[in-house]
Amino acid sequence: MVHHTERDHSQAPISPTMHAVLDYAVAAGFLGLAAALRARHQRAATLALINGAMVAGMSMLTDYPGGMYPLLSFRDHRTADIVQAAVTGLGPALMGFGGDEEARYFYGQAAMEAAVISATDWDGVDGRRTLTP
Repeated sequence: MVHHTERDHSQAPISPTMHAVLDYAVAAGFLGLAAALRARHQRAATLALINGAMVAGMSMLTDYPGGMYPLLSFRDHRTADIVQAAVTGLGPALMGFGGDEEARYFYGQAAMEAAVISATDWDGVDGRRTLTP
């Protein structure tokens, strides 16, 4: 009898290519939010800028379609995504605006990121430059 210790992601609907597209869209959304909030809510704007930079930086450094400097494996990117989702969800409370209206964007985005992490085929190889984990 074979026991699997990791979830089989081969049937996951989000390919590495689609994940890359989503990552760059999320980064752009966060950076746009930072610009929009800059004048009225500095802490939320700062958190949005931090998240946008994290997502853009991880995307550029990941070995997947759209990665410019493939230093992170796609599986390492998954770990970084989990950390980034936690920063998104916990950031408003940690930065003192957890009850403000602006925090709702971060809570919603953290939930969306968790869904994307769960639905991604982390073993997919579509367009990846290397096949090493």
